[in-house]
Amino acid sequence: MSLYEVPITKLKGIGEKKAALFKKLGVESVGDLISYYPRAYDNWADITPVSDVQHGERYVIRARLAAAVSTVRISGGRLMSKATVCDDSGYMNLVFFNNKYIDSMLRYGEEYCFMGKVQRDKYGYQMTSPEFTSPKNGDDITPVYNLTAGLNNRVVMKAVKEALSMLPDPIRDPLPYDILKRYNLCTLSFALHNIHFPENIGKMEKARRRLVFEELLVLNLGMRLMKSHSREQTPITMPVDYTHEFTEKLPFTLTNAQQRAVIDCVNDMKNKRSPMNRLIQGDVGSGKTAVCAAVCYNCVKNGYQAAFMAPTEILAQQHFETFSKMFDGTGIQIELLTGSMTPANKRKARERIEAGESDIVIGTHTLVSESTVFNRLGCAITDEQHRFGVAQRSRLAEKGERPHILVLSATPIPRTLGLIIYGDLDITVIDELPPGRTEVQTLYIKSDKRDRALDFIRKQVDEGRQAYIVCPLVEEGDDELQSANDYAAELMLGAFRDYPVGILHGKMKPKDKEKVMTQFSNNEISILVSTTVVEVGVDVRNATVMMIENAERFGLSTLHQLRGRVGRGEYKSYCILVSDHTGDNTEQRLSTMCRTNNGFEIADMDLKLRGPGDFFGNRQHGLPQLAIADFSDTQTLAQSQEAAEYLLQLSPDLSIDETRALRAEVYRLFHTTGEALN
Repeated sequence: MSLYEVPITKLKGIGEKKAALFKKLGVESVGDLISYYPRAYDNWADITPVSDVQHGERYVIRARLAAAVSTVRISGGRLMSKATVCDDSGYMNLVFFNNKYIDSMLRYGEEYCFMGKVQRDKYGYQMTSPEFTSPKNGDDITPVYNLTAGLNNRVVMKAVKEALSMLPDPIRDPLPYDILKRYNLCTLSFALHNIHFPENIGKMEKARRRLVFEELLVLNLGMRLMKSHSREQTPITMPVDYTHEFTEKLPFTLTNAQQRAVIDCVNDMKNKRSPMNRLIQGDVGSGKTAVCAAVCYNCVKNGYQAAFMAPTEILAQQHFETFSKMFDGTGIQIELLTGSMTPANKRKARERIEAGESDIVIGTHTLVSESTVFNRLGCAITDEQHRFGVAQRSRLAEKGERPHILVLSATPIPRTLGLIIYGDLDITVIDELPPGRTEVQTLYIKSDKRDRALDFIRKQVDEGRQAYIVCPLVEEGDDELQSANDYAAELMLGAFRDYPVGILHGKMKPKDKEKVMTQFSNNEISILVSTTVVEVGVDVRNATVMMIENAERFGLSTLHQLRGRVGRGEYKSYCILVSDHTGDNTEQRLSTMCRTNNGFEIADMDLKLRGPGDFFGNRQHGLPQLAIADFSDTQTLAQSQEAAEYLLQLSPDLSIDETRALRAEVYRLFHTTGEALN
């Protein structure tokens, strides 16, 4: 039996209550726990002299108790204990709260190793509630796990040790021997033991490299298998190219990049036996909608229906209006289908769709509901594909008999990640903007210039324009930041008391969000205070200012998407980045935003400076959740892609003995997305 089938309650000390806590971490089986890798390590051997510590950093010091622990009772009946420790270079204070045994745990004159974050006040450096151990145990490397309330690190460590003891001996390694040898990788047994409880840093790094390689390899293989399975023959044929007929009707000329994108799509639909499965990736405002319109025109003129799924109702409405204008006078019927329509109107729309009276159907996730039936679906398009993910995209495709698939994304992805992120799709990049699109001027200011920025926004609004102000939080929860709610209230009572101000955040009900965005679109709201929910939103051509508070809290790619909300019309537009933060390459990152408007250049810089982090946030739904892989490790990424090609040449479906265990890993990883590889 696989350890992934053994519930975690089989471990000593893990009852139903603790199992429920582990489940919050995504750990339900013994196998899950073994794959729950540490997020960091505490290296007790990495000792820093007291004289070398810096404010705000985490250290291990080796020091002796210079004075006995003193304890006093403070407000609320709490206990506060203080101690002073020293090494040969200096002194430091320690503070503990509500630990009535601390004076018996730390003895005057004895030496300990202390680990914690160092703060500096008027009395000097101090650690608050540090961990400590005797020096003889100071050479241990301790794993640090992500936790949830009710679980501490010791409980997780104890459970992991027992889980590792349940591994079979020997473990069947999913990586073939020649792959281990070719890329100088350690065995799985070595990797699992040394990723959790390494004897030294070198062994931990060796274990990590092996596990990262394997995870990237499994991801590569899964994406490539998905791509091969999508290549089944389609009965939908589109023998005639109507592109020239369509473009003659347009009041503008497509850019060279748009023309290339249309050619790619039409060639897929006209010449290939398998359905088109293509991503059009273009920066904000690059003209992806016009390309889709050309594809839909070809589809309809060849006798089929086209479906266009947008992530929000207001975007669906916007696309409906755009398409209605583009196809005016062509005889092509455009249909809108959204969740907020009355039941009667939805029923009538669905009747027209099923009867084949509607040629192009634009809507939200309502398009994939069971009650929506197409007459002859030939092409399914999803806008802002990361909002839907692979599984939902597949459900739209199931509305027809293997229709052509086109997905759109304005999210710039580093070129090094393109193959692995969109491995199931062919990719076309629209890399130029239509004429007339002016670049947004980006400014980076400190908070002491905020009042001047607010004055500038007032002047823009007085001229009839509108503005966004973006905050990172919705509610109070961080002393350094204001919530969007409180900030909006402050602005309504202060700087913008004479102007209509709205608020938008992710915790609002969908209908309330739609209402606010409609009001902003209609210029009933002049200034919209929002979280990043506006990152992909309605096209408000009158909005000319995007002001982003605490800009250091966002990745460059997110900042670029936010900036794309302005500059949509004919007016000069501005993006104002506000930050007082000086660490973590903040100035370099924000200066990059001021220097360039190229989304792909920004994405590459984001990955380089910020590392992978939460590069895709919670939006890249189609990609399995990775446990340890680091997308910024481009060398291992390239090696895993090379190995995937080699293994699929040996066995296209990974069914031979050497790859069967690896095939099981692929299916297990992709099971989490609900995506079928069969």
